[in-house]
Amino acid sequence: MRGRKPKPTAVKVLEGNPGKRALNLDEPKFKNQIPTCPPHLSNNAKTEWRRITKLLHQAGLLTNVDRGALAGYCAAYARWAEAERELKKPGIQWIIETDKGNLVQNPLIGIANKSMILMLKFATEFGMTPSARSRVKAEQNGEEDDLASELFKRVNAVRDQR
Repeated sequence: MRGRKPKPTAVKVLEGNPGKRALNLDEPKFKNQIPTCPPHLSNNAKTEWRRITKLLHQAGLLTNVDRGALAGYCAAYARWAEAERELKKPGIQWIIETDKGNLVQNPLIGIANKSMILMLKFATEFGMTPSARSRVKAEQNGEEDDLASELFKRVNAVRDQR
C-alpha cells in the first residue's frame, strides 16, 4: 500500500471534511462497546485493558472489532512497563559485558524501546496521543454522547450540501 493511510469517514466528518472530498458512506459501522479481554494477556496487560477500555468507550472509539489491536497495545504496554521496572532494579547495568569481553547494551533496553514504539503505533490508531487527538474535533458537553447518532447527523448534513 502506497501513501498515507486513509482516514476513517468518522474522523473526516468530525474534522469537518476539510478536503471537501466525497465521503465513503458505505464504510463498515460497528456498535460502540467494550470487547472482552483476551485471556492470554498478562496480568499487567489486563490491568491496562481495564483502564483504557473505559476511557476509549466513553470517547466512543471502541468496538468489538478493535479487540485485537487493543490487545496488541496492552501487550506492548505491559512488556514496556516490565522492562522499565527491571531496568530500575538496583545493580542492573545498562551496558553489560559479554562472555567474550565485548560491551553491549543491556537487552532490556532494546525490549523497552521496541515495546514503546509498538505501543505508540497502537495508541495513535486509537487517538491516544496528543497529536492524534489534535486532528479530531469532538464536541464535549459533559454528558456521554451517542457518537453514532452525531456522526449520522453530520454525514447527512454533508450529504444535503451536495
